[in-house]
Amino acid sequence: MDYKTIQLTYDGGVATLTLNRPEKRNAISFELIDDLLHALDEVAKSDAIVLIVTGAGKAFSSGMDLDNLKSLLGRSPQQNLQDSQTMVQLFRSLYEFPKVTIAAVNGAAIAGGTGLALLCDFTLAVPDAKFGYTEVRIGFVPAIVSTFLLRQVGEKQARDLLLTGRILGAEEAARMGLVSEIVPPETLMARARELAALLMENSSASLRATKQLLTDHARAELDLQIDAAVRENAAIRTTADFREGISSFLEKRKPLWTGK
Repeated sequence: MDYKTIQLTYDGGVATLTLNRPEKRNAISFELIDDLLHALDEVAKSDAIVLIVTGAGKAFSSGMDLDNLKSLLGRSPQQNLQDSQTMVQLFRSLYEFPKVTIAAVNGAAIAGGTGLALLCDFTLAVPDAKFGYTEVRIGFVPAIVSTFLLRQVGEKQARDLLLTGRILGAEEAARMGLVSEIVPPETLMARARELAALLMENSSASLRATKQLLTDHARAELDLQIDAAVRENAAIRTTADFREGISSFLEKRKPLWTGK
């Protein structure tokens, strides 16, 4: 397939998916989401055993594309619901991916970028990598990502990250268990391939079965939580604070919240 916003390559049993919008710090656009969904489907059907996900340039992914963010202000309720369902499809496709996944986080991974980086089975990060669930800073709600974060770090730490919207570095993310390993930037991809080679020493059938087992354990709970999260994700977009948060962010000014 001819991808416009990503690069997908294969080397032996390893597929490498590179977010390829370096001039936009690999911001998540509607087109990028579509490319990612198609690429994940392609890799799932391929002979690859391990998938490495990384970013081109200095960032892994800086969050939502500004042009797409602006367009959210004019979306209809049905479009908001569809947007939420599409994002769920992307996150669940990665979280429940049948092959082993490794995120090689080469820089900032913010908001949706954090979601992509931390939903992989293994997350390698350079020392300068940054993470953050910044949705509350723009009047949004981290409904979808919260369902996964609660499983990863527990409620107390999830409340901290989701309610403050603060940015955390690679070391703190590693202490929380969100980052598997901190790797110097010059050896990041080599280390990801080394880990992939180690994984491929195991039975590929066993790897698939183990991932399926983990997915099955989580599915029923996720189904219930995500159904509610999709509704919350769409509903918050109808509020005055959401419109103010997006507008103030785009205009680079302090928001004037009304609580409505």
